[in-house]
Amino acid sequence: MNKKELIDAMAAKTGSSKSDAERAVGALLEVISDTLKKGDSLSLPGFGTFEVRERPARAGRNPRTGEELQIAASKIPAFKAGAALKAAANGK
Repeated sequence: MNKKELIDAMAAKTGSSKSDAERAVGALLEVISDTLKKGDSLSLPGFGTFEVRERPARAGRNPRTGEELQIAASKIPAFKAGAALKAAANGK
């Protein structure tokens, strides 16, 4: 499912217009992004948790030349699924 299909499904599920559903999806994505940007996590009980994880600096290799290089430390967004979401994915 892509973003357009998500918007269509949200509009059908809620009985709202597609433009209202598009604004709601956009607002949700913006809130999640802003929360992660601040370094906080966002928890939706039963669904899961969005969080920022630290990736330490490490050594890597250029696959073309085999030369060793340093990969800088970074922060990455992560999602940990909740119990209800895991159960739904497993058909329970």
